[in-house]
Amino acid sequence: MAGLVAEIGAVALYDELRAGRDARGLLTDVAGRLAEIEPERDLERAVRRAIRWIVPGDEEWPASLDDLDRAEPLHRMGRAPLGLWVRGAVRLHELTTPVAVVGSRSATTYGTGVAADLGAGVARAGAAVVSGAAFGIDEAAHRGALAASGTTVAVLACGVDRAYPAAHKRLLDHLAEHGAVVSELAPGCAPTRLRFLARNRVIAGLSQGTVVVEAAVRSGALNTASWTSLLHRPLMGVPGPVTSAPSEGVHELVRSGAATLVTRAGDVLELVGGMGEHLEEAPRAPVTARDLLDRVQQRVLEAVPVRRPASPESIGRTAGLGAERVRSVLDDLARRGHVDRLPTGWRLAEATDAVR
Repeated sequence: MAGLVAEIGAVALYDELRAGRDARGLLTDVAGRLAEIEPERDLERAVRRAIRWIVPGDEEWPASLDDLDRAEPLHRMGRAPLGLWVRGAVRLHELTTPVAVVGSRSATTYGTGVAADLGAGVARAGAAVVSGAAFGIDEAAHRGALAASGTTVAVLACGVDRAYPAAHKRLLDHLAEHGAVVSELAPGCAPTRLRFLARNRVIAGLSQGTVVVEAAVRSGALNTASWTSLLHRPLMGVPGPVTSAPSEGVHELVRSGAATLVTRAGDVLELVGGMGEHLEEAPRAPVTARDLLDRVQQRVLEAVPVRRPASPESIGRTAGLGAERVRSVLDDLARRGHVDRLPTGWRLAEATDAVR
């Protein structure tokens, strides 16, 4: 049906179906169901529930979803939604740098902690967090964004007036009040396995990039990852313990080069932000006092004993240097606080001994 809408337009297709012409005989079932629908009544009911219906061409329509129609390989798998039902104050076209954070429902404590930190960090930077409101990683990402007073959007595989899972009713109500709850399915629709898979393309399409926190080899989050790759948007993976089954799917994405390894919100923002934005410095070891010594000073310092004092001659033999030069270097090292001079010889200062 999406193909026919794209070919002849939504209004023309609607008129054909209502007139019984059946749009070239392809949509008999759709035409039959359409006869039982009263769009005006459904829209009025949605408005009373603070639910709105947006379609391509509306000001609120997120243009990023249109990429689902522009990528030719995707046409066999699913096009952009014909429209979206939205419940919530946030306007989808105003989302700033939306990032999807997805993963396993059977998440570990490690995974939910990372997802919450990522959600909070991304939200603090002003970016929106997109997820599916499921147990595990999705829930943690939403809650992290909310804790940071940020924007977060839940994309459902059922109507936006339904709570799925039921245990997340309060979370979804809170998201509708402070963010948005979105679905391409009409109010009242129940979730099914195929609808979850279709939902995943909307999550990927709404987002400028996707982070997979935990995903086993058969995780639904990998389906979202596939859509992200097909849209040529950044796909990122958070590593877990190498022995962890819930992270096995993520590790394969990273190993194959499909996903970029990320460990913190800054890594994510650097990949999805504009050129030159959110640049992260590579981690560096802190510079110590020893790092400021030249090679000769370091050779002498390495030759100085830890506890039993030694003479300059003994230190020189160990360092491979003459005694006179060693005396000069030892005096300099003493002024820097690296060595102590005792009546019986030289040894490392206590602070230097601790570093060593």
